This record gives sequence, structure tokens and C-alpha cells, in this order.
Amino acid sequence: MLRYDLSFRQERPHGPPRPGDAARDRDGLREQLLKIREKKPERVWLGGHSYGGRQSSMLAAEAPELVDALLLLSYPLHPPHKPQELRTAHFPKFRIPALFVHGARDPFASTEELKSAIALIPAHVSLLEIEGAGHDLGKNHSDLAAKIADAFLALAR
Repeated sequence: MLRYDLSFRQERPHGPPRPGDAARDRDGLREQLLKIREKKPERVWLGGHSYGGRQSSMLAAEAPELVDALLLLSYPLHPPHKPQELRTAHFPKFRIPALFVHGARDPFASTEELKSAIALIPAHVSLLEIEGAGHDLGKNHSDLAAKIADAFLALAR
């Protein structure tokens, strides 16, 4: 297992990413995935929270050979209160299984919006909704990690 901070986060410990950060962040992810593939070529999973998940999913859509499954926590489907600005252009290019973990009160998408969006994905996709959780997925849920792990392992096998 490797935890990797995206390039923008390595440079700035606080604050949101800038629009120009995305391509460089995906390049950093690609570099790390290639290193992991050298050491453990049989199974590589990629995941991220919010923007990190979005960049992970975009990279996986561009280069599906790098990753065997995706774990997308609180995918930011659109900016809060701007449902017309969907971030789904790459969804039809998905070729690997993905688990979307979504807080039922997440302002970046309603559960119904997310369900409609993931219908665009031709690969096997699952949605795990966390009742009462927002974008942070309700860090006070004591069994959250186990629920996510169980759902992801069922999908990724």
C-alpha cells in the first residue's frame, strides 16, 4: 500500500487545487503507479477522496492498463449548487471496476445525481451510500472503514 499526496498538495499543504494543477497531478499519479506495477504487477488498485478521486478516475480512463480497480470516495460530481457543471466527460471511457462511496448529504452531488452519472460508465460500478454523511463521509462512523473495505473487495475480486 502506498499513500501519495498529489503534486499540488506537496507544494501547498492547505487550500484547494488550482485549475492548472490537474494534468501535473495525474502525471504524478502515473509515475507512482508505474513504480508500483514494476514491484507488484498482478494487482494495483487506485483510490482517492474528492479531487484526488476525480484525478484518479481521469487517469484510469486515459490509461486503464495502469489500474485494476478504483475506489472513489466522495466523488465531486459537480461544484456545490452548480449541478449543470458535471464532471463526467471521462465516464464513458472507464474500463475497470469502480466503487463510489458517497455521503447522502454531500453537496457535490445528490445520490440520484450520482446514480444517473455512473450509468454512463460501461465497466462494473458499485455505489455505497453512507446515510447522514456529507463530503467528509462522517468520520464518526465507527464501522465505515470496514464497510468500505468489504464493498471494495467484493467489487475488485
